[in-house]
Amino acid sequence: MDLREIKKLLEAFDKSTANILEYENEEFRIYLDKSASAVQTVAPQAVQQVQAAPVPAAQTTVEAVQETKELEGELITSPMVGTFYQAPSPDSPPYVKVGDKVKKGQTLCIIEAMKIMNELEAEFDCEILEILVEDGQPVEFDTPLFRVKRV
Repeated sequence: MDLREIKKLLEAFDKSTANILEYENEEFRIYLDKSASAVQTVAPQAVQQVQAAPVPAAQTTVEAVQETKELEGELITSPMVGTFYQAPSPDSPPYVKVGDKVKKGQTLCIIEAMKIMNELEAEFDCEILEILVEDGQPVEFDTPLFRVKRV
């Protein structure tokens, strides 16, 4: 199962009424629980503690990499329900790409809601570590859009 398939699984779980999802195969295991509280930012000390902790034998390399990746940086989430667009028009370049350093107030994307194009601006100077949604994808309130690192 590649990252794209995992993202689709997460989206389907998020839209479902199920509270727990458990999936396991020879390569890895996924356990999701909607009732668990989500942490969007992690203090650097907590990151060091988790990274220094040994990985249990039952945990696969894929899980360890995903957990570490989740702890790096902060999430920028959608402030509304709508459609995510990376660029002002289909033939324009995206506002940001992975690796870009952006300044506070710089446009990151557009969220279209009820035919109104709402520009989402950076609230602080940061570097884009990951873009978590596809262009044209519907998003809900608090859907993670970008993983960033403050600079």
